[in-house]
Amino acid sequence: MAREGSSIDKALTVLEAIAEHHRVTDIAVATGVSKSTVHRILQSLVEWGFARSDGNGGYEPGPRILTLAGRVMNRFDPASQASGALNALHERIGFTTHFAIRSGDEAVYVSKLEGRRPYQMPSRVGMSLRLHCTAIGKAILSCLPADEIRGICDRTGLPGRTPNTLTTVEDLMAHLAGVRARGYAVDDEENLPEVLCVAAPVFDHTGRVFGGISVSALKMDMTREELERLAPEVVSAAREVSAALGAPAGIPGR
Repeated sequence: MAREGSSIDKALTVLEAIAEHHRVTDIAVATGVSKSTVHRILQSLVEWGFARSDGNGGYEPGPRILTLAGRVMNRFDPASQASGALNALHERIGFTTHFAIRSGDEAVYVSKLEGRRPYQMPSRVGMSLRLHCTAIGKAILSCLPADEIRGICDRTGLPGRTPNTLTTVEDLMAHLAGVRARGYAVDDEENLPEVLCVAAPVFDHTGRVFGGISVSALKMDMTREELERLAPEVVSAAREVSAALGAPAGIPGR
């Protein structure tokens, strides 16, 4: 895409382009930067170690990108990245909000903001949650391939937490198709009696599902219909967090 700007704008555009393009001509077309300028920028990137020659007249990302990425990831805090969107969501809706990330066959709460109610939800940062019976868990599952979902079910089983829990793979898979179509999941007393929850998936810089954001309330405070009316707010917040985590445009939820 053609882009006007300073020398550093052009350099960053070229640096980003070499993740997908190798030839100078292709990079020039993709960035809208002239071939002569692209070639000059690439030479500087090679000197700095951010690019290298592929031996066939093209270029590819250099080792210094990996070094820098490793240093950044060591300091990367997903909860901190999500805090702005999570706080804004909590301020708007006033109910308990959570951010959880996938950890193997389960998810783990990394952030929680209590609702403005005279009670606290029975969750805490660091607490793990099952995927098949929670809103965040089902939001995560809905973004995985069918064989991966079945593998998780085989390893963890589908224990019934309440009479509403989905306890067969067939029922869960059918339910997840609806979650996928809507873009959000609902826990209708499936994990804990009297607790309702709506959640949307969050994606990382690779485009894979990373976790989810949810809003929870007791049934006495909110009907299922009222809860679902909050879904667009939750989906919007999840999109903001995905963007903060570097999720590429064009994936579900972005």
